[in-house]
Amino acid sequence: MMIITTMTTTPISCRSYFFSTDHKTIGIQYGLVSLIFLLIGFCLMMVMRWSIAYPHEPLPEWMSFFFSEDWKARWLQDGMVKGETYNMFGAMHGTIMVFLGVVPLGFAAFGNYVTPLQIGAIDMAFPKLNMMSFWLYFVGGLLMLASFFLNTGAAQSGWTNYSPLAGIQQSGAPNQWMTGQTWWLLAMVFLISSSLLGSVNFITTIINLRAKGLTWMRLPFFVWAMLVTGFLLLLAFPPLEAAALMQLSDRVFGSSFFMPSGLVTGNGALEVAGSGSPLLYQHLFWFLGHPEVYVLLLPAIACVAEIIPCNTRKPLWGYRPMVWSVLILGFLSFIVWAHHMYLTGMGPVISTFFQTTTVLISIPSVILLTSLIISMWGGSIRFTVPMLWATAFIPMFGIGGLTGLPLAFNLVGLHLHDTYYVIGHFHYVVAPGILFGLFAGVYHWYPKVTGRYMNNLLGHLHFWPSLIFINLLFFPMLIQGMAGFHRRWYNGGDAYLAQASESANVFGNTVEQYLPLNILMSNAAFWLALAQLPFIINVFFAWRRGKKVENDNPWNATTLEWATPTPPGHGNFTFEPSVYRGPYEYSRPDSEEDYMPQWHEPSQSEPSPAPVEKESDATVA
Repeated sequence: MMIITTMTTTPISCRSYFFSTDHKTIGIQYGLVSLIFLLIGFCLMMVMRWSIAYPHEPLPEWMSFFFSEDWKARWLQDGMVKGETYNMFGAMHGTIMVFLGVVPLGFAAFGNYVTPLQIGAIDMAFPKLNMMSFWLYFVGGLLMLASFFLNTGAAQSGWTNYSPLAGIQQSGAPNQWMTGQTWWLLAMVFLISSSLLGSVNFITTIINLRAKGLTWMRLPFFVWAMLVTGFLLLLAFPPLEAAALMQLSDRVFGSSFFMPSGLVTGNGALEVAGSGSPLLYQHLFWFLGHPEVYVLLLPAIACVAEIIPCNTRKPLWGYRPMVWSVLILGFLSFIVWAHHMYLTGMGPVISTFFQTTTVLISIPSVILLTSLIISMWGGSIRFTVPMLWATAFIPMFGIGGLTGLPLAFNLVGLHLHDTYYVIGHFHYVVAPGILFGLFAGVYHWYPKVTGRYMNNLLGHLHFWPSLIFINLLFFPMLIQGMAGFHRRWYNGGDAYLAQASESANVFGNTVEQYLPLNILMSNAAFWLALAQLPFIINVFFAWRRGKKVENDNPWNATTLEWATPTPPGHGNFTFEPSVYRGPYEYSRPDSEEDYMPQWHEPSQSEPSPAPVEKESDATVA
């Protein structure tokens, strides 16, 4: 029997807030902390972009004021970024943005807050496990940030942390436990453990705590996406956790899971106990790495799939094909990982298999995008700020997907591997793609979370400059990548200019031709940073001063989260919710209103729904 509680006005102590087991509080905590980490990762990127565009100029004061003088003396050379500093910032930028920013914002923040509300539950299945998941994430993030202040600095082996480089990096330190590379591994163990706890919680909650009448094909698409994302995390993250523990053992205990025999460094041959396999680490990492792309992507598509029907006043076109597509997408994501490893020398049979599966995985993605586009066709579109972000998500993610197709093929991958083309492709998926979808979700559910609207003017000042400058930042990368620019040039290719005068040096002349794009992209990055200020102001200003919502369902939406008080109190619902219809019943001819919420009982003019018995847990398949 569902226990219904109402919102109380009892003051909440700091201790009860920070150690809350309420899914809404934990969702807000995840959201705020992940946005802070996204800001930190963006700042690291701006330092890198300065080094690339202006390699012979010191960092300006406004970019380096938060570094101590001792830190600058160690990691800057006459105020300019050194190669090892660029490597450190690059490794930590990727790690922070993916594992501490986008994944917690999309899956943990939105998933925690919205999923129980959409299925009619009073909380997650395991509230204390939920709290533990957040604190493991928070401690892992603090470890990552603290590693910057070690004598060795933070990790410097890329966000992938490939062996054997990661095994020998900072190996000269007297205490391997006090190195950035080791702390990166320890932090990853915390972060992965957090994700595993969260995934178990989400799967259990969605299967067991659905409201009466909420059958599988009445679930909002958002919930389907969270269910698939939970399975991706549950199945894909353990291999990386095992890899992190084995690499940690290689570093501090002298084992050789990934360290090969006969490895020669600048200090001579390494004494390795056995013959480890560096390729084993790559397989374990990328077995996570490609499902991870869909862990990033599915929450963003889920947000967009909720916003488009609400703002077109039309049902979500192709709901069932979208559900099957997201299930197939989750399955196929586990059998494409080695397309990241074409340079390892795999044979034609294996490379053909991974080429084929990589092309196949584009089919469900196209179905999802096509369904979203057709859902807008002929609709009475309300161009609210959430809808602006949602509509921009579609072409931006489309560019990211289309630029990824050539990389599916071995021959093309050999040429473009580790160039800026790969960076441009991946960032089109993650930045203007995924983050646009998540921004749409913030603007859409903010009234439910706070009871106030975000400011429209500030929303437009956030959206339009972001759309312009993010394209100026990433599209030139595709051009540079096809010209052969390497992703790890800390000076942006400036070293090749001395060779450009030699007419026979074709590559030097090519670098000279496309080098000015570095300045364009870096300036776009700085302007993109300014474009985020209206969002930051909006989040905190609207919390206290924003216009109050008129009712609990300000968007006239149909899913269950809009049946709760605003903001929802402890226990979420003031009645026991029952579901009578699908999640996107808009503009039905038998209704006076242009929407029919899931929780409204059928009227006399509406055909009575067939009796529904809740399926057994086994029907999830």
